[in-house]
Amino acid sequence: MPEPALSLVNVSKRFGGITVSDDISFEIPVGARMALIGPNGAGKTTLFNLVSGAYKIDGGSISLHGQKIDRLTPRARVRAGLSRSFQNIRLMPHLTVVENIMLGQHPVASGLGSLLAPLAWQRNSHWRRQAIQSMRDAGIDVDPDSSVSGLPYGVRKKIEVVRALMSRPRLLMLDEPAAGLNSRETAELSSFLKAIAWDDLTLLVVEHDMSFVNDLCDRTVVLNFGRLIYDGPTEGVHEDPLVREAYLGKRRTATTARKETTHVA
Repeated sequence: MPEPALSLVNVSKRFGGITVSDDISFEIPVGARMALIGPNGAGKTTLFNLVSGAYKIDGGSISLHGQKIDRLTPRARVRAGLSRSFQNIRLMPHLTVVENIMLGQHPVASGLGSLLAPLAWQRNSHWRRQAIQSMRDAGIDVDPDSSVSGLPYGVRKKIEVVRALMSRPRLLMLDEPAAGLNSRETAELSSFLKAIAWDDLTLLVVEHDMSFVNDLCDRTVVLNFGRLIYDGPTEGVHEDPLVREAYLGKRRTATTARKETTHVA
């Protein structure tokens, strides 16, 4: 059996006396597209921060392709093959489109000279050519030298995803990539993510838009109050009783549901 792309074993995190990640364990097979969903406050972004290294775990272990990464710095995790985007767009408004994308190349540079090279003065450097080709492959049809600040929200979202891909990660983590997009932009983003999924690229996506999740993700993990309540095929998540209870509140009897349906009608 090949090593999973990502493995969490009994991962826990506390802030003061509050447990925000409670003994969470799951695996993501290589090449899978997995969604991480749950009600507001379920602990989804906290778990993203634990995997990416923004927070330190209090218990358990995290492995990426068989390598334990829970003691690595965030930069070292990027070098190990992890990349992520954020819920709020974090592009540099004073930089151009191509310069923002080229920022994603820094983690794979070596030495000070290489670190500065992606934003160097050479107009025809291989770093710049690679960034422009990546944005074209993603269908970003804008001037590479235009400012990102004046671009539509959906285009800026896609630029951030392309930037995250520039380090050629093996695991790409996306925090609410479809938030704020219209239906056309959401469909385009889903198609783009499926198109860039090279053989060993694994996706972990936090998202509230279930139509986006259903279209993109083959597996889903559900959290509620920091605990894992579902891990399985996306197509089965809607019928799981614990998931329904988490989103709808106390489970209703069939009679109550019929009465409510009749009343609403």
